[in-house]
Amino acid sequence: MSKISGPLMDRIDIQIDVPAVPYKELSNNRTPESSEVIRMRVVAARNVQLRRFFDEHIYTNAQMSSRHLRKFCVLTTECEKIMENAVTKLGFSARGYDRILKVARTIADLSGEDDLSPKHLSEAVQYRTLDRNLWV
Repeated sequence: MSKISGPLMDRIDIQIDVPAVPYKELSNNRTPESSEVIRMRVVAARNVQLRRFFDEHIYTNAQMSSRHLRKFCVLTTECEKIMENAVTKLGFSARGYDRILKVARTIADLSGEDDLSPKHLSEAVQYRTLDRNLWV
């Protein structure tokens, strides 16, 4: 990890360490969410994005520019506090800030929610763990 530069890591939207799954979790009897259900949620989120960006000449949240982020990722006061902490306490860059907003917007879309909430931003921040481990 130390061989990957910070600016390169900033360009990766989701960065998580995936530990080995313990045997007991592999052998449990819980029924996981089916691929079909997940596919339906993804298709619905993509349709939301296509409608959102119809006049913007982009197609997905990942393509949003700073102008799009200001328009489509409006933050409440509570959301602003989460982002301020992410930047000041966790050391995220401006590019990292933008990536968190894009991922949070996608999480909200997958949840079928129009507005970003603290839970969307908190989850998106958690997906930057490798970035954080490099700098903290």
